Amino acid sequence: MGGRSPAVARVYRGRFAPSPTGPLHFGSLLAAMASFADARACGGAWLVRMEDLDRPREVAGAAERILDTLRAFGLEWDEPVIYQRERAPAYAAALQALDAQGLTYPCGCSRAEIVRLGRMGAEGPIYPGTCSQGLAPGMRARSIRVRTRAQPMHFTDRIQGEQTQSVEDSTGDFVLRRADGIHAYQLAVVVDDAWQEITHVVRGADLLGSTPRQILLQRALGLPEPSYAHIPLVLDDRGRKLSKSLASAPVDASDPLPAMHRAWACLGQPPVTGAGSPAAFWKRAIEEWRIERIPRRMSIGPQRLAPVDR
Repeated sequence: MGGRSPAVARVYRGRFAPSPTGPLHFGSLLAAMASFADARACGGAWLVRMEDLDRPREVAGAAERILDTLRAFGLEWDEPVIYQRERAPAYAAALQALDAQGLTYPCGCSRAEIVRLGRMGAEGPIYPGTCSQGLAPGMRARSIRVRTRAQPMHFTDRIQGEQTQSVEDSTGDFVLRRADGIHAYQLAVVVDDAWQEITHVVRGADLLGSTPRQILLQRALGLPEPSYAHIPLVLDDRGRKLSKSLASAPVDASDPLPAMHRAWACLGQPPVTGAGSPAAFWKRAIEEWRIERIPRRMSIGPQRLAPVDR
């Protein structure tokens, strides 16, 4: 089928994993459409997982609205939706397995202390290893961290190309369970991708830097490593990621085709003509999908968001 290549010839299981912190915006739609198209073009399954671990940030009713929006855009999933809030025992078991290998330790540092003592990295202050040899007298454990390593991690991204990162140098020992008791994203996503047998991950480029951490955990836990593809982020006219900006208006589920055409253009795909419904759009689009057409860049600006007439 269209889009198949030697890199994706094996059985394909993809997923879209939104966080229910608000309605589906254009940047998330882009990731959903890319992951859906890639799965369908390769004859694979497409799953939806709600990343609702961070309960304090969750917006009531957002998960249901996101699912309704996906349906309106013709994005139908193949298996029941998984909710991470129900998966805490699996994350605890993985944490225990890492602890049994001597790869975790309790940390008593506050964020203010890490900011003061750690050097700044691409994603914020790098943990300086303060508690890696044990808690200081009188210090209370707040979080659980994993021991990282300086050896570079290598992987090939299907869009962004060859990637190399030393996790120790880039982030330091990172958190697996937060001070509030919530398991961290990096651990949960690795456990859930393996449990759902995800073979291919297509997501936003803001998570490209997280991939080496996830590969580190996959190898430590003896879990398979999916193939990764990171699409460019969509920025607003002030250079902000849409999901973080005031311009992140929800996509219009009552009139999905205009946003679908704009997203398709942002993904570098040829125009879809003569489609009067989302189902008709996908019938034509999937035949033409080629992941190789996606721009090999980390972001695209607002000039790519101009209305597309069809």
